[in-house]
Amino acid sequence: MTSSITQGAWSPGSTPADLATLQSLDDQFTIDTYARYPMDAVRGAGTRLWDAAGHEYLDFLAGISVSNVGHCHPHVVQGVQEQAATLLHVSNLVHTEPALRLAERLATNSLGDGSKVFFCNSGAEAIEGVLKLARRAKSAGDFVVVKAGFHGRTFGALSATPQEAKQAPFAPLVPGFVVVEPTADAIDAAVTDRTAAVLIEPIRGESGVHVVPDEVLVAAREACDRHGAALIFDEIQTGLGRTGPLWRFESTPVVPDAMTTAKALGGGFPIGAFIAGPRLADQLQRGDHGSTFAGSPIIAAAAHATLDILMDPELHARTAVLGERLRDGVSRLPGVSEVRGAGLMVGFDLAAGGAPDLALRAIGEQRLLLNATGPETIRLLPPLVVTEAEIDDAVGRLAALLG
Repeated sequence: MTSSITQGAWSPGSTPADLATLQSLDDQFTIDTYARYPMDAVRGAGTRLWDAAGHEYLDFLAGISVSNVGHCHPHVVQGVQEQAATLLHVSNLVHTEPALRLAERLATNSLGDGSKVFFCNSGAEAIEGVLKLARRAKSAGDFVVVKAGFHGRTFGALSATPQEAKQAPFAPLVPGFVVVEPTADAIDAAVTDRTAAVLIEPIRGESGVHVVPDEVLVAAREACDRHGAALIFDEIQTGLGRTGPLWRFESTPVVPDAMTTAKALGGGFPIGAFIAGPRLADQLQRGDHGSTFAGSPIIAAAAHATLDILMDPELHARTAVLGERLRDGVSRLPGVSEVRGAGLMVGFDLAAGGAPDLALRAIGEQRLLLNATGPETIRLLPPLVVTEAEIDDAVGRLAALLG
């Protein structure tokens, strides 16, 4: 028997509301935690977005490094549609092939033989889980994190994010986090026999795309080995082809004991995971952790389709080349004082500041979507399917704003 369907106020086939209507709904009915741009998005394809008025935008933010395969990639759409017609959700109390095949795929293409995966729904959840993993492995212990890092906004992840503006309103936070400068000497001195793990982004994205030097990562690896601590890489933004190889750690001299991933893994669908290497793979026991929605068949199907694209070595090589082209173009722009990054994860500083204003002007004047990570810094995260012509187009739009 099929129950009757109550018609709601909105459906996917509804005529899109204008921006003013959406802004009114936002003001009335959502908690005011986002400084939204004066833009609405109703459709996406590849590197492009369209608003309700039909204006086309060049997207160099990619949902903050989520849409690495571009918007509505046909292969991802097909995978989701096929799975949606078969099974949407059961629970983790039964076996489902999409999730288990996805775990196999991630484990065998990351931290080596014996690695295992735990699925969740976001990057912050992945951080929460991997912190528990490290504590379970050592029974106690502190976490060493670096200044200006960002790991999420839930309490454990926020406690690992040493940024006063984000932490201060929610004190007291979770204890046991030791904050150090991102230098080899500082990390070496901070790691002791009481350290459960060093948690680090190999490129600090939210603070302005700062690449952590190899010597710092080597020092962290050696210090963890000496004291029986875990080295954990937060690859939520840097992974899945964003910086060139599939994982950022593959461009460094070290291999972490565990890593987190999220963002691009679902091709636009919410998913997170932490991957435990062989030393930590069997530390968590039944009942230690869980998630209602994690690894649902439809989300796993989206992730499989996304990985089909993002695991292509030709894409990795192309991303590295296009990243060089983008950084070179940006470095020639007037008023740009420094350019940083790897692959298609790029940040640049404005000598005169004004980055938030530039981000707003980029949308309004040039229909270019990017974001400011601070008063001086602009971050560019285009989909990895971007073309050379679109790279040059974006640089040209920035030149018109800065000229």
